[in-house]
Amino acid sequence: MWNGMDGRRFPRANYKCAILIKRRLLSRNINTHTENIGIGGICVVLDRKLNSSEEVDLKLMLDNNLPAIECKGKVVWEVKRELPTKKVLYDIGIEFANIKEDNVSRIEKVVEDITKSSAKKVSGAKIRRTP
Repeated sequence: MWNGMDGRRFPRANYKCAILIKRRLLSRNINTHTENIGIGGICVVLDRKLNSSEEVDLKLMLDNNLPAIECKGKVVWEVKRELPTKKVLYDIGIEFANIKEDNVSRIEKVVEDITKSSAKKVSGAKIRRTP
């Protein structure tokens, strides 16, 4: 996965959840999962390229027993990578658009929970010292 997250406006957390991406221009749906999520958008890994600035419809299942989050999105970046098997994958960043404020709050809570959990693991880790 692409690691260029340092310049982000919104923090993201590594979080896999089911997502349906509806491509408007091609009338094709893509069922996949997120790699990471933040209140500004998501990253997905696909075996096909999406067009830069392409507008899509998103249905995001946060897996917390609440209804799916439905909103618009826009492809804002992509990184092509070739695996050792010669298979090509695309890390694709999709920015949320027209997302309801209560859904932003739900995503923000997920990111905060994951961030807190990760911080606890790091602070509770023991460092092994060798003589």
